[in-house]
Amino acid sequence: MSTYTDRDLQAREIITKAVCGKGRKFSQVSHTVVPPHAPTSILGAWIINNQYEAQKAGESVEVVGTYDINIWYSYDKNTKTDVAKETVSYVDTVPLSYLDKKHRGITAEVSALATQEPNCIEAVVSSSGTGVVIRVEREFKVELVAETKVRVIVSPYDLDDEDKNLDFDAAADDGDYEDLDPDLLEDN
Repeated sequence: MSTYTDRDLQAREIITKAVCGKGRKFSQVSHTVVPPHAPTSILGAWIINNQYEAQKAGESVEVVGTYDINIWYSYDKNTKTDVAKETVSYVDTVPLSYLDKKHRGITAEVSALATQEPNCIEAVVSSSGTGVVIRVEREFKVELVAETKVRVIVSPYDLDDEDKNLDFDAAADDGDYEDLDPDLLEDN
């Protein structure tokens, strides 16, 4: 095993694309849909055609999208049924819980993933009796990818395959690993 001191090592800065920001947001919202007939009871409610895109908004990411609400309901004292359809727009602002401030902003690209597609969790006839109030839950995970600098240590010496176990000045190890935030580490 070879021992190198700080004087034997050199640092290089590499510019690379990396995940420089992450965030996640769960939300519950209510929508009121007014069908053509006053509903007597709700027979079913579902959400389809969720479409969205992500855009950077300061130190957060906005998820802008639409989905279709379909409500199957009875009317005329439960003697007839119909399906009411309505397209709803939404904007979810997802704060970045992790953000590398040293990224190159002009290279930033954001993306969003629906970790929970919009889902109707409750549908009831409104107190006025003319509409249907539905509660929807959804969750998004966002990432910001940008160019950033990474500093690496390089050795001026040519290393043999046999010389894989290196001791980079073991006396300089001051246990900085305790300062790492385990929430930022991701298992793949």
